[in-house]
Amino acid sequence: MEKAMHTAHGIGYEVYCRKHDVRMEVEQKREKDYIKSQRIVADLDRKVHL
Repeated sequence: MEKAMHTAHGIGYEVYCRKHDVRMEVEQKREKDYIKSQRIVADLDRKVHL
């Protein structure tokens, strides 16, 4: 998990757990990525079903 956090977000898991502001930044980025991926899936789905 430590390596994944470093690779994806550039911080360690311990820092993520201790610092609220860092955690909020990471979670906001995750949410934006999730919304972006959902839009891509919806767009592809729309194109496939035409």
